[in-house]
Amino acid sequence: MKILLVEDDALLAQEIASALRAENFAVDIARDGEDGQHLGDTEYYDAAVLDLGLPKIPGAKVLQAWRAGGRSLPVLILTARDGWTDKVEGFKAGADDYLTKPFRVEELIMRLRALVRRAAGHAAPRIACGALTFDAQTGVFELNGLPLKLTALEWRVLECLIMRKETVIDRIELSETVYEGDAGTDSNSLEVIVARLRRKIGRDAIETVRGRGYRLTAGDA
Repeated sequence: MKILLVEDDALLAQEIASALRAENFAVDIARDGEDGQHLGDTEYYDAAVLDLGLPKIPGAKVLQAWRAGGRSLPVLILTARDGWTDKVEGFKAGADDYLTKPFRVEELIMRLRALVRRAAGHAAPRIACGALTFDAQTGVFELNGLPLKLTALEWRVLECLIMRKETVIDRIELSETVYEGDAGTDSNSLEVIVARLRRKIGRDAIETVRGRGYRLTAGDA
C-alpha cells in the first residue's frame, strides 16, 4: 500500500513513516498543506493520513480540494484537536476516519488497513483469489492453506495485486507503490519480483497485460 502522510511535526512524521514502512507500507511525506494537496492531486495513493493544523493550507481545505477534484482516496484525519466541532469539520470535508493525538501507531496502522480494504470493496479482512488468501489484519499470505514466505518487496507487490484482484494495475503505479517513487535497480526490478512471485504462487496467477500492467487472477494459482 502507498500512503500519503501530511504532517508538519517532523519527528512525529518520521515516527509514523518508520512504523508504516516496517509494516511494508510505502510512504510519501508532505510537511505542509500546499505540498500535501499537490501530491494528492498528482500521485496515486491507497490512502492519506492528514493533519488538520497544517501550515500554508489547513488540512480541511486540502481535503475539500481533493474531494472537489474527484479524488476518492480514503483519508484519515490526524490532529491534536479533540473538540466535536473539529471532528465535524473533518468529516464534512470528506474524511473517512479520525484519530486524536496522542495515539498508538498500531491503531493507526489497523485503521489504515481497514480503510484501504473497504475502499477496495472487501468488507471482510480475509481476501481470497483462487488458492491464494491474504489476511489484511495480520498481513499473512497463504497458498492452499500454507503460509507463504515472501520478501518485503514481494509482499508489497502481491498485496497491491490481491487488494485489486482481477483488475489490471498500471506498471508505473505498481512500481511507485513498491519503491516509494524509485524505479528500483536491475536486481530488484518489478519484472524480477513478478517472476519470483510466479514461481511461488503459480505462473498463471499473475497475468501480464501488454502495454498496461499486471493482473492477479483466480486461475491456476
